[in-house]
Amino acid sequence: MAQNTSAAKDTVNSRQINIVYGANFTKDEAQFPGASIFSKDDERQVQFEHQGADLWCDIAIFYSGENRLKAIGNVRLQQGDSIEMNSGKLDYDGNTKLARAWEKVDLSDGQMTLTTDTLYFDREAQLSYYRSGGRVVDSVNVLTSRLGNYFIELKKVQFRDSVHIDNPEYIIDSEQLDYYRISKNAYMYGPSTITGEDYKIYCERGFYDTKIEQGYGVKNTKINYNNRIIEGDSVYFDKTTSFASATNNIKVTDTINQGVVRAHYAEVFKEKDSVFATKRAVAISVNEQDRDSLYIHGDTLMVTGKPESRIIRAFSNAKFYKTDLSGKCDSIHSEEKTGLTQLITDPIMWNVDNQMTGDSIHLISDKETEQLDSLKVINNSFVIAFDTIGKTGYNQAKGKDLFGKFIDNELKIIDLVKNTEVIYYVYNDDDELIGINKTICSKIRLLMENSDIEDITFFVNPDGNIFPEKDLPVESRKLKGFVWRGDERIMTKDDIFDEDDNNIELVKIRGIDDPIGIDAEEQERSGQIPNSNIINPNSKAIKPKRPVQKKVTSEQ
Repeated sequence: MAQNTSAAKDTVNSRQINIVYGANFTKDEAQFPGASIFSKDDERQVQFEHQGADLWCDIAIFYSGENRLKAIGNVRLQQGDSIEMNSGKLDYDGNTKLARAWEKVDLSDGQMTLTTDTLYFDREAQLSYYRSGGRVVDSVNVLTSRLGNYFIELKKVQFRDSVHIDNPEYIIDSEQLDYYRISKNAYMYGPSTITGEDYKIYCERGFYDTKIEQGYGVKNTKINYNNRIIEGDSVYFDKTTSFASATNNIKVTDTINQGVVRAHYAEVFKEKDSVFATKRAVAISVNEQDRDSLYIHGDTLMVTGKPESRIIRAFSNAKFYKTDLSGKCDSIHSEEKTGLTQLITDPIMWNVDNQMTGDSIHLISDKETEQLDSLKVINNSFVIAFDTIGKTGYNQAKGKDLFGKFIDNELKIIDLVKNTEVIYYVYNDDDELIGINKTICSKIRLLMENSDIEDITFFVNPDGNIFPEKDLPVESRKLKGFVWRGDERIMTKDDIFDEDDNNIELVKIRGIDDPIGIDAEEQERSGQIPNSNIINPNSKAIKPKRPVQKKVTSEQ
């Protein structure tokens, strides 16, 4: 019993606030019953000590029985070699080790200074916090918010409500942000905006390295980057390399040309003015005249060049679609400056019901109106259309080259030149078959109306005839090289994607870990030993996981 009593006394004594220097002593039982009043003398201030912390002030009202005091005038609280808090007034409870300071408060650890009008310092939890607005200044940033918690051992500041970071290179505004002083890393947990000299980032959950302006967002992220807007489930950004990448449900908008790239993985290189996209990638160009969009797809897409000289390249399994025109080939090359779109290697194109093939196909747009102007099919040009009246044969025309003319975005004239041949089913006004026209000549002109052949003109020594159906054998009703590929026709914008595109398994976005997990990661990064006793009042105990803080790559 004696030993227990002695231990209890030692515990009480260790919690007791100790007077180091009392200077002038008085009492005022009327105003401060039970309190001892100490005031400074000409040599020094009043000084107290409590469990590793020292306190100086001009006047102290000390309630020794309750183990608490009120400090007034030029108050300074120092803990160890680094933590110092100054204020006009301070209340301190030795039992709870909780201090409340007010009137021009500042707290410093030698590398950072926090200022506010009222600051609470919980020495037991090593946590200081404010609830009425505060300002933190370190070697890199100036940070302000309405609510804030500073975890001293973690060297971490939690900012809540109207968070603002001011840096010569950028500004951050957020509703909720955790800032680690050693690494200068910021983690954002609410609607946040980062504004730099030539970029603006919005996200609702993200990470940002304030030293090198590098980070990523994983919820509703949008980057306004030069003349492009980048959106995606996960977006990475690096100012030093002028690089951004995005993963899953990506949209890259060209704010000048109003073009859009959609994909599940994309990279943007600002200095090269280029976009690389893959995984169900599609480039969408909108015509301002008729609002008819052109969709270009390939296994890989590249959009390069300045706005006035944009080039779109689609590689491997390339396809395109617009309302009256569609096609596919191995690769597509489309250039803004010249208005030329090339279908390269085994191209096929459909103008409504008309199938066109050749060694290569060129579409030329009017640079002023952005509407289609002309068409070229180079070498082995072949046009086929199913006979929609008789529903048994095919209208056909072939030649070495084909030249077409668009009027108001509709193909109106088709010229076939050199070694031309035609097979055409001729009907009267009652849709009764007159015969089958089979002719060869040097040049053929087809006049189109509503994508049907309205008139045919033969130039230079045409040789042929209109044969009654019974006089022309079935095997003679197809020109050499005839291949009908109607089942491959692209009927809608969704048809540009094949089964593999539609069954892509999206990368799982790791996201930002719970703050406790991030605390452990940041302690490892700064060389600190993780402290399992640190309490985060805003977090639940979740097993720590390492947060993703690296550039997303196509291998992931």
